[in-house]
Amino acid sequence: MQYKSLLWENLASYELSVIPLFILMGALASHTKLAQDLFMGMNAILGRFPGGLCITAIGSCAGFGAVSGSSLATASTMGKIAYPELKKLGYSPRLATGTLAAGGTLGILIPPSVALILYAIVVEASIIEMFQAAVIPGLIAVLFFMLVIVVQVKLNPSIAPVSKPLSKEERNRALLRLIPVVLTFGSIILGLGLGLFTPTPAAAAGVFIIAMYGLFLRFKNGKGEGLTFDRMRDSLVETATTSAMLYFILFGAEVLKGFFSRSGLPQGIAEWAMTIQVSPWLVLIGILVIFIILGFFMDSMAMILVVIPFIWPVLININGGEYVSASSSAFGMNLDELKIWFGILSLIVIELGLITPPVGLNVFIISKIATDVPMMETFKGVFPFFSVEIVRIGLLLLIPPIVLIMPRLLAG
Repeated sequence: MQYKSLLWENLASYELSVIPLFILMGALASHTKLAQDLFMGMNAILGRFPGGLCITAIGSCAGFGAVSGSSLATASTMGKIAYPELKKLGYSPRLATGTLAAGGTLGILIPPSVALILYAIVVEASIIEMFQAAVIPGLIAVLFFMLVIVVQVKLNPSIAPVSKPLSKEERNRALLRLIPVVLTFGSIILGLGLGLFTPTPAAAAGVFIIAMYGLFLRFKNGKGEGLTFDRMRDSLVETATTSAMLYFILFGAEVLKGFFSRSGLPQGIAEWAMTIQVSPWLVLIGILVIFIILGFFMDSMAMILVVIPFIWPVLININGGEYVSASSSAFGMNLDELKIWFGILSLIVIELGLITPPVGLNVFIISKIATDVPMMETFKGVFPFFSVEIVRIGLLLLIPPIVLIMPRLLAG
């Protein structure tokens, strides 16, 4: 009876209702060709740079990640759109597939993100503050990825042919295609940042905007375009199946968390970490390294829902407890700030599992699309992006205000 009650609490939770809404928003964006419009619009802005089409793919992955909230959906959707163009223009298969696999990881951090929502629920953090904190680290990731492409192309120009410049008319037409994405993303982020609405209404607003855009295309361009009945049905079925999977994983994680709590294992590990007199920073770095290793074998959602509840009590203890002030804590921040900072760090590390062997799901997705490219080539292609992600993690470790500045400013 207790487990039935726990399952019902998960299904009936208002906080969790935001998950199917964001999944539906991403599904509608995919089925209404919003992702294709996004790619064309980004190409009009970024296509002029060295490796322009790969840089466009990164910008498009960031934009679609902001709409879909899912790394796997981002890699799959943008891979289907971008890879044929990259192949047709003669881009290096290693660069092309590596870029798309790495670009897909942006979906886990660029807000709004399903992973951010699940993490916030697990550690009882503010979803809005998690979204706010993810903005700057997400933009840093986009910038670093683009720099990786530019450097590779400068060192070896043959891997990325020079793109043909667009005419003024083509550029203007492509830029117009960005308007729905800007409206959707802007309405969500500005509304959350200014406190106009909470995440669930924000997700509902995003679904409404994309649905209206799809219907507009349907009536403007005629049969087969925009949001048809079949595409709406497919979007709803995709939302239902994905949401059901996440709800059951969350239920299983709650049951496992109960076993952990009764066994006293997390508390025992926390006490052990305190008694060995190791620097809290070394413990934190050790936890992040463990996440990287687990990412070789575990799915990102499973890590968030199963591993973080196990690790979180350890961090609370080594920081000084639940009621410690920022001035007397080990990491120089209170509990709420620790939740946000550790959440961004852990999600960045977890996303690395999407591009590392042997279970790099993004690499598998791109390899299924790019059947002519050996999977090992794709893994080699993501290595430069993996390297700059380690740099980004180090940067956020050394300078926590990069993560905390937005929540602090908007709270004030």
